Amino acid sequence: MSNQPAYKFKIGLITATIWENDGFYSVDISRSYKTNEGEWRSTSSYGHNDLLNVAKCAERAENWISRKTTVAS
Repeated sequence: MSNQPAYKFKIGLITATIWENDGFYSVDISRSYKTNEGEWRSTSSYGHNDLLNVAKCAERAENWISRKTTVAS
């Protein structure tokens, strides 16, 4: 994988990062949160209130990848 993501977007506290590696794509989905000390961190654990945004990010990532792979074909 390259050092820079191919595409990255955020919905609320949920971020989807799309990585490209030799024409194949993978997606990392994470949730941002603030520690008691005020530092921002990320996790791949989601609460009930996060799930709709996780689903929306997954759908947007799939759409973005589909457009990229259709153009490349």
